[in-house]
Amino acid sequence: MSTKGHIIKNVKPGSIAEEMGLEAGDRILKINNNDIEDIFDYQYFVENEYIEVLISAKDGEECLLEIEKDMDEDLGVEFENGLMDDYKSCCNKCIFCFIDQMPKGMRETLYFKDDDSRLSFLQGNYVTLTNMKEKDIDRIIKYNLGPINVSVHTTNPELRKKMLHNRFAGEALKKIDTLYEGGVEMNGQIVLCKGINDGDELRRSIEDLSKYIPVMRSVSVVPSGLTKYREGLYPLELFKKEDAREVIAIIEEYQKKIYKEHGIHFIQASDEWYIMAEYDFPEEERYDGYIQLENGVGMMRLMRTEFDERYNELSELKCKHDIIISMATGVLAYDELSEYARLLEEKIQGLKINCYKIINNFFGENITVSGLITGTDLIDQLKSKELGVRLILPGNILRSGEDVFLDDYTLDDVKKALNEDIVIAPSSGDGLIDMILGILYNEGALKVSGKDKVKGFFGKFKGKSRKNEDEFYDINNSEDEFFDKNISDDDFLEENIGDDKYFDENDREDNGNFVYIDAYKNGGKNE
Repeated sequence: MSTKGHIIKNVKPGSIAEEMGLEAGDRILKINNNDIEDIFDYQYFVENEYIEVLISAKDGEECLLEIEKDMDEDLGVEFENGLMDDYKSCCNKCIFCFIDQMPKGMRETLYFKDDDSRLSFLQGNYVTLTNMKEKDIDRIIKYNLGPINVSVHTTNPELRKKMLHNRFAGEALKKIDTLYEGGVEMNGQIVLCKGINDGDELRRSIEDLSKYIPVMRSVSVVPSGLTKYREGLYPLELFKKEDAREVIAIIEEYQKKIYKEHGIHFIQASDEWYIMAEYDFPEEERYDGYIQLENGVGMMRLMRTEFDERYNELSELKCKHDIIISMATGVLAYDELSEYARLLEEKIQGLKINCYKIINNFFGENITVSGLITGTDLIDQLKSKELGVRLILPGNILRSGEDVFLDDYTLDDVKKALNEDIVIAPSSGDGLIDMILGILYNEGALKVSGKDKVKGFFGKFKGKSRKNEDEFYDINNSEDEFFDKNISDDDFLEENIGDDKYFDENDREDNGNFVYIDAYKNGGKNE
């Protein structure tokens, strides 16, 4: 591929590439006379203050561009293939593999098993290291590409061969040693299978992996997910409450020991274990800055902390009329979300929040996370329910960047089937509260009294939320401009609402929910 170069898909406006006259369809052949194998090479070679880029234009003419720039300044091009190379597929057949447990007839891309270290660096995917060659490891060390997330599962070489169903899986553990010696940051993951790599095997893995501290920053322990489609697969058992308590006891034992030696907790249990064990989540400090958040470690604690902080800022509120909102989530988060609903109903008089637990009939009742809820199950289980003016769904329920569920139902399909306006919640607890306030304001259920000075702003709500006191961000990554926070107190006087540039009363029906953030803080009152 390097001899043919890499096709430019898009040139970003205002970029160096645009200034140099590059266009979509042109090819980058070499940088500083080096062939470009993939995105690793590209990012490494462009990080220089002076580079020479050999280009092949669409008409076949070649030219050499001499570019002076800041060290970390990109050229501003996007390629047809994000990796600039073919994706590396998995060569294992893990006994717990979720893809092997999916029903037939789903979209083809869902059946692709990636095991690509480049996706680990770029997207946080976990890799087993079994298909990595010495050259791949050398490049990671050379380019200092970290953190690399490693699916370890066990440090027992023979057991790892069995679990990954790969005779090279045990030998691949030595690559962790090489990455450690090269100073490449790592995170680890252990998918726990009952009676296989738990108990003493888990203890062995924790002890072995702790030797890589501080280069290995954390290791998460998650239970294997078992769908109803396991015919012909390795017989795995479900963990029960007592099993979860034993797993937590082992992890917390080592957390104390490791913290005393290294000042970090290192080994982390995913939220599922605490819910299964009927334990409360650990205090925030135990999560070491939420390193493994995307792996389901500490999500509930963080969301609760954010919710409590925002909730405690609110005054007692009273709706002008009774109003109903609904939230739906998976079994795992249902109790936590139900408690948020109860607290908000106490704080906001006249508000009723229906919280619905969605049983995963599509993959099987053992699958309890909200990210695997399908449009089919939502429609089947909510079509006869009281939903009110809005249905709020979790932010991880749709395919990334698209309004599509795992079963290819679209968000519009579900809206039409339920005859309901649906909004996707932010992942943060404070953002959830702000979304609900926005809905209430948009529906005319909350109003600000005109004489009180109000800290906050009005604006068209398309997924905006408060990240902290000084920053507002777009939780849906839309192209809307950030709202203007630099507005005077007078803009919030009631007699100006509807006339000023921040709020158009006529837009209230634009499915768009007007958000009202911090309006009840520091003296704002509700009529």
